Amino acid sequence: MAYSTVVENFLRYVKIDTQSSEETSEQVPSTEKQRTLAKLLYQELTALGADNVRYDEEHCYVYAMIPSNMEEGKDVPAIGFIAHMDTAPAVSGENINPRMIENYDGNDIVLNQEKNIVTRVSEFPMLKECKGKCLIVTDGNTLLGGDDKAGVAEIMAAAKHLLTHPEIKHGKICIGFTPDEEVGNGVAFFDIEGFGADYAYTVDGGMLGDMSYECFHAAGAVLTITGKSVHPGYAKNIMKNAIKLAYEFHAMLPDECPENTEGYEGFYHVDNIKGTVEQAVVQYIIRDHDRTKFEERKAIFLKTAKTLEEKYGAGTFQIEMTNNYCNMREMIEQKMQIVDDMVAAMEQAGVVPRISAIRGGTDGARLSFNGLLCPNICTGSEGHHGRNEFACVEDMEKIVEIILNVISITAQNLSL
Repeated sequence: MAYSTVVENFLRYVKIDTQSSEETSEQVPSTEKQRTLAKLLYQELTALGADNVRYDEEHCYVYAMIPSNMEEGKDVPAIGFIAHMDTAPAVSGENINPRMIENYDGNDIVLNQEKNIVTRVSEFPMLKECKGKCLIVTDGNTLLGGDDKAGVAEIMAAAKHLLTHPEIKHGKICIGFTPDEEVGNGVAFFDIEGFGADYAYTVDGGMLGDMSYECFHAAGAVLTITGKSVHPGYAKNIMKNAIKLAYEFHAMLPDECPENTEGYEGFYHVDNIKGTVEQAVVQYIIRDHDRTKFEERKAIFLKTAKTLEEKYGAGTFQIEMTNNYCNMREMIEQKMQIVDDMVAAMEQAGVVPRISAIRGGTDGARLSFNGLLCPNICTGSEGHHGRNEFACVEDMEKIVEIILNVISITAQNLSL
């Protein structure tokens, strides 16, 4: 089959390994290999004829602008579109081998028969909506990279359409591609002022029609437990096993973990544990959509450590807690016109909008609190961060249409 621009983009981009790294997340970019895609996007935007194309050599951001072609005197808001270039550290992004499934039959998909890796409809019910469409899947050895190279591909396809169709009226369009979203530093050095948008949309969601303008309040906590090691044969009333104390701490928390929660329900998630008898270090993430409940969760976490301190002695439990991001709804609901425009853009494309809260984070959260309101929209991909990730060709093409629609709608809203 002849592939559309967005599909050609996507198939090209996913083959570039851009996996970010938790281990080096203190630097941006966390991995040098993200620069390969960044430089390619810089070259492609330049070749398309975009203005003010910039590659941030130090921190690996790519920016570009398409100037307004509105009649003089019409003050149209500058609208931005942002996507991240990195893929999640959870599963390898090296040597990705995408496979096309045309006219998908709606059944389970065998990705790798030898390794018995199967994408099951029972686990990914959104596949039912893709029956009869064309899917892009992995060979089971890697993730696909739809999060967020689908978003990158869609923005690039929309940019190409605008630049090759000057008859389409629009205000200033701002484009931004970021590194390290998956490790929490995607907008740490994002140049909001230089980006130049009045507001923006992150193209970093899931299935067609999904849209979000709220997310979790998020914190990270590192729990360090100091134990005491002695010979196990003579340990009675002396040994203090840090590993067991970590288990005891976790058992005292409410049983509200990711696998037991959904919707607006928050959670405590133990993400990593390393330890010996003498010391255990446990990493947690704490999430809730409601600010009051979020603060209560942090207080419960700290109180649990204090209770166990009283039991096992001062200095046994130490916590380093850091707030990561806040629910962007608190900022975006002050200017809901930008949400209404996107709803109208979807409806104009014949897509039913599905507005829901993100059960995670997005670059848009930090951007919104830093002065750039930034709801999140769909990419047409699902199963992110795993080998079962897939993208739907027709949905990706429809999202390009939605992006172009919201640009036209914005041009009709002469002021916000």
